[in-house]
Amino acid sequence: MIAETVCSAVAAAGLGIAAVTAYRKRFLAAARTAAYALVPLGLVMTGVVDWLADTAFSPTAWAGFAVLGVSWLLFASTRAVERRRGGTREERKQARAATRREAVAPEASAPSLGPGRRQATRPSNASRGEAGDDFSDIEAILKKHGI
Repeated sequence: MIAETVCSAVAAAGLGIAAVTAYRKRFLAAARTAAYALVPLGLVMTGVVDWLADTAFSPTAWAGFAVLGVSWLLFASTRAVERRRGGTREERKQARAATRREAVAPEASAPSLGPGRRQATRPSNASRGEAGDDFSDIEAILKKHGI
């Protein structure tokens, strides 16, 4: 009973403020204030306030909220574990099978720049001197990539 009275008083005060705001030629703000002021009155008229008052003092309702909270925690924790593992068991099995079938993509073995140009004549090791031995590993890498 007291909740309905308080909600009605809040609605009346809000509508009064909206009227003053409209008198000052601020119609958009007045309409917004009136909308907020009518919410408590609508809640009283639909019975939501009575339901909330009955729920707030009911141990059965609070136990129901606790069960809903536990349910939500279980859903959230199982989803987090599933994300860490990478999906469901079937999805992991399919991913493992796909990686076993083709470990390296066929395009990975093709040269990235296309066929390289080779020199017709190569200088001999004697003309290069001792420095040629130091760069042999680099030369092998460059040959491998077609450079």
